[in-house]
Amino acid sequence: MLRSLKKYVFAPALALAATATTLVVAAAPADAAVVSVRVKGSLAARTGAANWFGQTRTIKNRQKLTVTCKVSGQYLRGNVRRTAQWDRTAAGDYISHAYVSGNPKLPACAPVAAPAPAPATSAPVATAPVATVPMGPTGTMTNDQFLAASIPAAQQSQRDTKVPTSVTLAQAILESGWGRSSLSANDSNFFGMKCFNNAPGPYAAGCKSYSTQECNAAGTCVTTVATFRTYRASVDSFRDHGANLKSLSRYAAAFNYTGNPNQFIAEIHKGGYATDPQYTTKVVALMTKYNLYRYDLAV
Repeated sequence: MLRSLKKYVFAPALALAATATTLVVAAAPADAAVVSVRVKGSLAARTGAANWFGQTRTIKNRQKLTVTCKVSGQYLRGNVRRTAQWDRTAAGDYISHAYVSGNPKLPACAPVAAPAPAPATSAPVATAPVATVPMGPTGTMTNDQFLAASIPAAQQSQRDTKVPTSVTLAQAILESGWGRSSLSANDSNFFGMKCFNNAPGPYAAGCKSYSTQECNAAGTCVTTVATFRTYRASVDSFRDHGANLKSLSRYAAAFNYTGNPNQFIAEIHKGGYATDPQYTTKVVALMTKYNLYRYDLAV
């Protein structure tokens, strides 16, 4: 059953922690853009693609900087546009594209690799902060944080498998209750993926039993126990979800509708993804209510 969801509002609280700011973009090659800053106040650059990441510096009035690629992060309503795009600067920090005038074609940023651990015998070495982007949701996020952290993984799944980003996001919200279910919070399973014959598959780390609701065609639901996949990281759950839909023949019809998310989820439901007879209705309602279609990629 879908738990009651609070209305998700993109309110002024999502505005950048900076005064009214506009960035003006000059023409540049496809892999970089020179950005001339024209501000009424100052603009905060951050270590990741959301306002809850630490501030690295203040972009001063008319200061020039280079942006090299783009990532998906926190959705913001800025002076120029409403967008979840953040631009990575040459220095490795991030600025919201909602405050960038112009729309240069930037490539997607490659994932930032974590630094290798130092040998146990070596002395501690001071290192500069590593710029990071949300690498998947956790069970301790607010709704807006959960969505922002899920977008990169969902969009990567669309690149890999053609499952619409909007479908992946809505299913993650529905199946995990915005990441707060025990299965997602404790074992990073955001899609209710089950183990079969105690086999977790190529992406999961193991299997664990949880209580769950199973429903029949009449809508009667009963509580039972099933074995679910557990993951080391939430991005593995997103990878497994997309690969599972792509590889199983019973979902093949859905991939005739990769440009139609509503019909795509209807076909997935017909293929047996969920026993809830209202499953398609609930997923479509989430995609519509939060306009998740805007995150779909043209692939």
